[in-house]
Amino acid sequence: MTDSRLFNGAVETGLRALVLLVEASPDALDLQRLVSFDYLLIHSGDVSGGPPSLHPPSPLRAGEVTVRRGLLEQGLQLYRGRGLVKQVLSPAGIRYVAEESAATFLDALRSSYATALRIRSQWLFEALGSLTEDALSGVLTDSLGRWRAEFATLSLDGESE
Repeated sequence: MTDSRLFNGAVETGLRALVLLVEASPDALDLQRLVSFDYLLIHSGDVSGGPPSLHPPSPLRAGEVTVRRGLLEQGLQLYRGRGLVKQVLSPAGIRYVAEESAATFLDALRSSYATALRIRSQWLFEALGSLTEDALSGVLTDSLGRWRAEFATLSLDGESE
């Protein structure tokens, strides 16, 4: 069984979702789009022309996508309880939107990580925000495929084969 703590907890995952929702505002995002965007937010270097990734490459990266959905749901619930995220029902299903206070909350965060998240979120929406779900899924699949190819050429001692 995969240990989800390796991929951050509800606080960190919810914060990334909040950054994405503020950037998307006033639009609401569904959970699947948030899962894809969250992955690409921290692994932005996997996308052609993207900024350097925030998280280092890991042989467990494929597992991240699997556990990300549950972690995002937990994180969204946490930030909903703090009045920063709102869940909305639409004909297309459940979506999430940033509350008015969310941007002010993010503005109060001064860490380099929070700043890097916001910069990458802006890039992500400019580069990929208008993609259809199928096209976004293709970008994610390409990212994972490139990553798998890179790790397949490494030996256990870290040298290229």
